[in-house]
Amino acid sequence: MRALYREHAGALYTYVLRLVAGDRFLAEDIVQETLLRAWKSAATLDPAARSLRPWLVTVARRLVIDGHRSRQARPPETSPAALEQVPASDELERSLRLMTISDALQDLSEAHREALVETYFRGRTVNEAAAELGLPPGTVRSRVFYALRALRNALEERGVTTS
Repeated sequence: MRALYREHAGALYTYVLRLVAGDRFLAEDIVQETLLRAWKSAATLDPAARSLRPWLVTVARRLVIDGHRSRQARPPETSPAALEQVPASDELERSLRLMTISDALQDLSEAHREALVETYFRGRTVNEAAAELGLPPGTVRSRVFYALRALRNALEERGVTTS
């Protein structure tokens, strides 16, 4: 295999480099694949042939053609540089909104804050929140109602408007 590489790799690389319009990495891959196929097909190749180079050139040319056809059959790959152009979601706006809500929650009474935390932030139903807080469901409903009203007022004081 080393003799095969030493004898043919340079000329094959130069030939393939022209076929792939100077793409060095693609040319190296094709030369490697060609030599690998020669090594795998060593038992079937004609030992009486003067040179193996015509067979290698044919295999390399077919690999280039197959690669070109497969790239034409699927959408082109994009480079990671294109992803830098995609705008990311603005986490700052979300963070500021959460800080404002958290600050406004501190203005509520402890009872109202507990009712809101259990129902809205922990996703519990009124009955589940009532069981957790040890209160009747009607009391939790009432506290949630008044807590939401107080929270809306606290947010409006901070410049947050509901539209």
